[in-house]
Amino acid sequence: MILDDIAAFTRTRVKELKKAKSLYAVRDEAEGRPVGKDFQAALAAPGLSVIAELKQASPSKGLIAPDFERIYLDKARQYEEGGAAAISCLTEPKFFLGSDEYLRQVREAVQLPILRKDFIVDEYQIYEAKCLGADAVLLICSLLSQEQLAEYLCQAHELGLAALVEAHDADEVGSALAAGAAIIGVNNRNLKDFSVNPLNSLRLREQIPAEKLFVAESGIAKASDCAGLKAAGVQAVLVGEALMRSSDPAAMLKEMRA
Repeated sequence: MILDDIAAFTRTRVKELKKAKSLYAVRDEAEGRPVGKDFQAALAAPGLSVIAELKQASPSKGLIAPDFERIYLDKARQYEEGGAAAISCLTEPKFFLGSDEYLRQVREAVQLPILRKDFIVDEYQIYEAKCLGADAVLLICSLLSQEQLAEYLCQAHELGLAALVEAHDADEVGSALAAGAAIIGVNNRNLKDFSVNPLNSLRLREQIPAEKLFVAESGIAKASDCAGLKAAGVQAVLVGEALMRSSDPAAMLKEMRA
């Protein structure tokens, strides 16, 4: 399964990172950094909030933005201009061609909260996210045990980071709620085979209490998709490929938020 391959590579990647910079060193650096932007408050603003994603490639779509290196900072600024609530920045280097450096540069270019989009399998990555300038991390239920999920949520909050906890089915929604997640994302994409069911987030919406922030992820391509989700009580959406392929992402964002 693709997710298993990504997780295995990520564990190897983290092991190498620890050789260059110890867990204790990255923890001390993270704890010394000031609290950043309020990701949760940004999503909770009135209307439909959009987390606009910067993504060069994916296992399911291949290369999405061949000229990513040239355009990603302009894209980030256009996302801000278009009224995005936050930016999601891929840092996974092998399967999504992301980079920590992209996040560092985006942090300098915009004032929006930034979600570090990666596959967290180790506490090291949460400290690292804070050091990179992220304001939130992604925690994927299918990658983590219940104990890890609760532990990493607590760690993120202690660092002043928000956590978007991602689920795909009813059991994972239950895990997210049991761990105390305040922001729950339901991915329309099955991370085991990367197939997309646009109705998945709607199917699971009623299982998530109203006081939780609900984010629909993947397969959202146009304003009518957003209108349907908003009508069903979805507070935020994460949109990547459609915005990356758009020649005018600011205008597309304004249409999605209308």
